[in-house]
Amino acid sequence: MTANAHGFPQDLVQAALAASGARAGGPLRVLGLSGLQGSGKSTLAAQVVAAARQAGLSAAFLSLDDVYLTAARRRALAATVHPLLATRGPPGTHDLPLALATLRALRAGGCPALPRFDKLGDDRLSETLWPRPERPLDLLVFEGWCLGVPAQDEAELADPVNALERDEDPDGTWRRWCNTALARDYPALWAQLDVLWFLQPPGFEVVMEWRWQQERALQAAEPGRRGMDRAALARFLQHYERVSRHALRTLPGLAEVTVPLDTARRPAPPRFRHTD
Repeated sequence: MTANAHGFPQDLVQAALAASGARAGGPLRVLGLSGLQGSGKSTLAAQVVAAARQAGLSAAFLSLDDVYLTAARRRALAATVHPLLATRGPPGTHDLPLALATLRALRAGGCPALPRFDKLGDDRLSETLWPRPERPLDLLVFEGWCLGVPAQDEAELADPVNALERDEDPDGTWRRWCNTALARDYPALWAQLDVLWFLQPPGFEVVMEWRWQQERALQAAEPGRRGMDRAALARFLQHYERVSRHALRTLPGLAEVTVPLDTARRPAPPRFRHTD
């Protein structure tokens, strides 16, 4: 049984809900779910939200993907900084003021509209289509492919990790710009997480197949809309490879809980980080 096809085991879902510390009428708790592309973050997020609502909590989810910069703003970055910034995903292509404003409004007891992004259309949905909580939230499940990941040391950026970096970023301008954004701008967002869980794949190599399954599901859900073929997807994933590999090295020591996954996304028992 794979996690994406049939969901994660209920004992894992309940453990994540308990770890969030959310309680009805209490202050907002933000449970962060981090994991590489296709690891099942959105599946687990939806299950935790459903369990929370069943328990009488006001709960919702938000994805880091939902706060990508608009296509127009990414095209502007591509024209002024580096052409690779036209592609969504790497640090520096998210609208962090929007993300922070949304989280701070939720913490203040408000019910702001929650941003949503159209991946097949590669642009943010109209605000008229963003869902809005009916009452103040007890729990927000915030998931993202690089949640909690720290910046790399400057020396680690010298050598390219793949053909994209070698051929299209030979002087390192793009990867240094993304790393600077990760160091300077993202810690304020990571600080909004009360608890961080990391869904740990067996390695970066499995991401291509997982993300291809995801891409086919997206296209099947909206027939007639064009997505990526395997070649386009393989190039797309090279934009994520550097930070993904860094996440695999660092997040098991930073997340409160790490959930190892096998190649079929079956979870092993969670590993808890010792803080003493």
